[in-house]
Amino acid sequence: MSVTASSSGPGSNSLSLFDNGPFFEKVLAYGLAQGLISEEKLEAIHTDAPKGMVQIARYFGSEFLRPELEKAKERIVNLVSLNLELQSEGDLHRAALMLRDHSFMSRSKAASDMLKALIVMPQNSHFGMNEHGGFSDKHIPQLAKWSLCSLADYLNELAKRQQVAQRIEAAVWLADGLGLEADDLEDAGPDADAVIRTALLAINGKQKGMPDWVGFQSLIANLRKPAKSAPLLPLPKHLPNELKAVVGEVRQSLIADLPKIQDTTLPVVKLFQQTPAFVGRYFWIEDSLAEIDHFDREASAAWNKVTQGHSDDGSLLTLFLCIAAGSTAKTLLTEKSAATLVRKIRKSGWQPNRVDSFVLENAPVQHQSDYLALWTQFVEDAQETLISDHDYKLHDALALLRRDCHVGE
Repeated sequence: MSVTASSSGPGSNSLSLFDNGPFFEKVLAYGLAQGLISEEKLEAIHTDAPKGMVQIARYFGSEFLRPELEKAKERIVNLVSLNLELQSEGDLHRAALMLRDHSFMSRSKAASDMLKALIVMPQNSHFGMNEHGGFSDKHIPQLAKWSLCSLADYLNELAKRQQVAQRIEAAVWLADGLGLEADDLEDAGPDADAVIRTALLAINGKQKGMPDWVGFQSLIANLRKPAKSAPLLPLPKHLPNELKAVVGEVRQSLIADLPKIQDTTLPVVKLFQQTPAFVGRYFWIEDSLAEIDHFDREASAAWNKVTQGHSDDGSLLTLFLCIAAGSTAKTLLTEKSAATLVRKIRKSGWQPNRVDSFVLENAPVQHQSDYLALWTQFVEDAQETLISDHDYKLHDALALLRRDCHVGE
């Protein structure tokens, strides 16, 4: 124990404590000097300490090796010091009273318990990257390390992990309000901050659920409308007080992103899926079926617009012929426009492959092969007639179009 006694006058005793000694030693010396620690209590500590040392040596290694026992002595003194200093906030008088009212071993166990709780707290704000459950044997090597830490080290690590835990708790709370459970987040594995940012956007956009990619694109498109100014993004109603600070912090990072988010010159896919600083920064539900369904709906809408809802062979071949000739897409030709189309083909040629690309990009997937087969057969049958120099009055070509395409008066 780092204590020296000196006389400063008749009947007075003062203690000089070395600052670099363990906090427990300082507390014990203070308690003895102030009469707070009795001889009986000191004897109890002398009895408990060796027993505790043996238990700790056995727990972390072997009680039969002297180096292990020496390390155990260091650990038990440090554990008791941690607990006393933390609970008393460094006040020697309060710490001495605690040492008086509680057993030496109970202070060691209390410190061990708080370190075990620290070790199983999340370290990473990414869902799916933290362990779950309580302390187990696999954590013993970590406890061995932390049992020798300083109070400053403990408090620093505790602050870091509490912030991570709060971010995860905030993400879970916000996602739950949008219909997404914690298990879903664990499966998806996003960063908690990404979930918070997207949730704030979804709430601001009056969405009832966590968006998938299609819904997320819709959110961004709405923010990019010409009349839209930067959104205020208020904190959600009923957000627990203990989560307001961390959500507010993430909200500021979202506000900093808004200039790029609202930049219409940046395609949404490029910004969020191809820009390194934004990849993983926002979260959406991965729903490939919904994306395919959305693609099919968009493709169907585009297809129906250009075909005007017609699906018969004559309408489709008329449309394809116009595309191959580089003319305005139509599903019905007049006699005059049909003749003009043939003359254009004979003068400038046609590109049947354009139709292949058009079908693959726009036609419903389940019909693409049939449409391509229909077109290929038409090209084989019609090409010689359409480009023939002998049919200068267009009789054969127009007869062909009347037969296979839609040609009216």
